[in-house]
Amino acid sequence: MSPVNFADHAPATGFAVHDGMIHVGGRPLDEIAGQTPCYVYDRASITATVQRLRDALPRGIAIHYAVKANPMPEVVAHCATLVDGLDIASAGELALVSQAGYDLSRVSFAGPGKRETELAAALEAGITVNLESERELDVLCRLGGDSQKRPRVAVRVNPPFQLRSSGMRMGGGAQQFGIDAEAVPALLQRIGSLEVDFEGFHIFTGSQNLSADAICEGQRETCRLAIDLAREAPAPVRLLNLGGGFGIPYFPSEQPLDLAPIAANLAALLPRVSAAMPDATVALELGRFLVGPAGIYVCRVIERKVSRGKVFLVTDGGMHHHLAASGNFGQVLRKNYPVTIANRADSTDLETASVVGPLCTPLDLLADSMRLPRAQPGDLVAVFQSGAYGRTASPLGFLSHPAPGEVLV
Repeated sequence: MSPVNFADHAPATGFAVHDGMIHVGGRPLDEIAGQTPCYVYDRASITATVQRLRDALPRGIAIHYAVKANPMPEVVAHCATLVDGLDIASAGELALVSQAGYDLSRVSFAGPGKRETELAAALEAGITVNLESERELDVLCRLGGDSQKRPRVAVRVNPPFQLRSSGMRMGGGAQQFGIDAEAVPALLQRIGSLEVDFEGFHIFTGSQNLSADAICEGQRETCRLAIDLAREAPAPVRLLNLGGGFGIPYFPSEQPLDLAPIAANLAALLPRVSAAMPDATVALELGRFLVGPAGIYVCRVIERKVSRGKVFLVTDGGMHHHLAASGNFGQVLRKNYPVTIANRADSTDLETASVVGPLCTPLDLLADSMRLPRAQPGDLVAVFQSGAYGRTASPLGFLSHPAPGEVLV
C-alpha cells in the first residue's frame, strides 16, 4: 500500500493506492465515483474503527453511534450492526432508525427544542428521551397520560465544567443544552412523583478533542458528578452516557487520538461507577470518530486556471457540498483538510494550487495554496476525513447546483 501524497499532512494509510489511483474497498475510486461530485464511504474502515475501540476499551463500556454524524441510511444500518446503541437528534433520524428495523429500546433522543410532535413520536416508539428542559418533561407526561404510555426519560446534565481542548464546547457555563447540574436534584425529585420510567444521565461536554489528557479529565469529572446525582435519582440508574468528544486529525501537525490512556482511565473509573450505580451501563457516544476517516469527498477538475501566477483547479464540487472542508463550519482560522488528486495520489510531481468550486463566492474553497500533485481537467480531487458532518452539514441548495451522491463500498 502506497501512502497518499500529502505535502503538509501526515500520510493517509487507510486507503490503498495502486498505479496512482486511490482504492476504496478494493475498487478504484474512479470506478466508484463515476458520477461526480459524490461522497464515498468505506464500510471496512468503520468496522475496523469499532473493533479497535472494542479492543482498546475495558469490557463493559458500551459504544453508541451518534446518527447526526452521518445519517446516510446504509451507513446507519451498517453502524447499527456494530454498536450497542444509537443516539438521534430529530424525528427524521427516529424515522430513519425505525425504518432500518433497529431495536428502539436502544435508541436515545437528545437535542434542545424538541417539538411536541417529536416528543409524541419518541413516546410512541418507546425510545429514551434525554430531557433538556422541564418543558419536555411536562409535555411527555401530558402525552403519556393521554396515550396511557409511560415515557422513558434520562436527564441531560449541563455540568459546571468544560472539556478542555474541544473543537466545540457543549457543556459548562450557560448553555442551551441540558439542565444545569445544580437544578437536576429538584428535577429528579419531580420525576420520582410522575408516571415516567427514569433511565439515567447524559453528560456531554464537547467534541472533536485530540487531547487524551483532557478527555480523561473530563471523564473523571463527569463520573464524579454522575455519582453525586445518582444519590438523588428516583430509581436505579440504568444508563450513564459519558458523551464522546473523541476527535480525528484534519490539519497539519494534528495526530490521531491515543486511546491507551483513555482506556486506562475508564478502567480506573468503572469500579467507582459500578459501586454507586450497580445497574448502570456506561456508554460512549461517538460519531465523527467512527465514520469520519471512512469518508472521501470526490469532485472533478473542470478547468485549470492560472491567474497572475496562481494556479486554480476549478471543480464541479465545493462548499455547498462540503462546508467543513471550506473552513466555514467552526474554523476560526481556515486550514486545509487533507486533499489530493485521487488519480495521481502517489505522484512526486507537485505544485502549489488552490482547489475551488463553481460557486460565485470566494468562500468556495476546498484547498488554499496547497502542495498537490499536478492536475489536469478530468482529474479527481479527493478530500479525506469526510465521513462525518459532510453532505448533511452543508448548504446543498446554495445557488441551486446539483446535490452530491453517496456510496457505501
